[in-house]
Amino acid sequence: MMIIDLRSDTVTKPTKRMYDAMMSAEVGDDVFNEDPTVLALEEKVAKLFNKEAALFCPSGTMTNQIAIKCHTQPGDELICDVNSHIYNYEGGGIASNSGVQARLVQGDRGRITVDHIEQNINADYDWLTRTALVSLENTVNRAGGSYYTLAEIKKIKEFCQNKNLPLHLDGARIFNALIETKESTQDIGDQFDSISVCLSKGLGAPVGSLLLGTKPFIKKARRVRKVFGGGMRQAGFLAAAGIYALDNNVQRLKEDHKRAKQIETELKQLSFVESVMPVDTNIVIFNLTKKYSAVAFEEILKPHQIKMAAFGKQTIRFVTHLDFTDEMLDKLINVLRTKL
Repeated sequence: MMIIDLRSDTVTKPTKRMYDAMMSAEVGDDVFNEDPTVLALEEKVAKLFNKEAALFCPSGTMTNQIAIKCHTQPGDELICDVNSHIYNYEGGGIASNSGVQARLVQGDRGRITVDHIEQNINADYDWLTRTALVSLENTVNRAGGSYYTLAEIKKIKEFCQNKNLPLHLDGARIFNALIETKESTQDIGDQFDSISVCLSKGLGAPVGSLLLGTKPFIKKARRVRKVFGGGMRQAGFLAAAGIYALDNNVQRLKEDHKRAKQIETELKQLSFVESVMPVDTNIVIFNLTKKYSAVAFEEILKPHQIKMAAFGKQTIRFVTHLDFTDEMLDKLINVLRTKL
């Protein structure tokens, strides 16, 4: 039976062409900085976002945590939205890896503004933590894939620059945002001191994220990556998948967004759905009425081979991706209409 896996866009598997690219990759030892395919991927993504250098890492969690470590000192504080991935889903790494605490602000569906930042910068007193970093997420996972526009980011960048505050981007799904805004990677890259770019979500690579920044920043990041256990050897097999994904899987993100919007439209018509968060990209988050808990809803979908993520007691998340087809969409809609 066809399995429909909507838990995340991380569940995709390499296509035949991606697999062939991986198996034909030229490799070396990346800890010695000698893997030609890793070097090619790093150069490609750095150039794409107009950055001096890049560092290939196993995960977006690692790239984010390395960035925090490089920008801060123990006892510092960073500003981020309450929904941020770096705060909610990285195992307490802000505190455990860097000795830093988070100043959480309530933005608009995960998006913060200059006013939010200005109101949460600590004064320069000995008894207050030093505000050392601002982090944005684009798109925002917990907020249904909402995204920032370039104009919004530019205001934040100008403010942070005037305050000598580094600005980091958790760009786990940055290409999903750019497909919608039609803005350039270089324009976005110019706004941030560091950027995390994930390849293993909508782009469909099996593993990998890159951290981008200046050459001195990335040199420091390489040392931190080693300390975190992220130094990989013949990583070119993985990097080749990333190169293929960037060359072939960016524009097709539009298909994921279209299917997510179709699911949103369907959910709004169902009696057991209380509310649906606006769907901007490929993430669908909705709340159930008291008729079903998230756990009960999950159990009902299991016999139909439909997998989903419970995001709360009454909250469900679906994420569309390149392995979710029109045929699967039709089956999902049919199950939602007739089996609940």
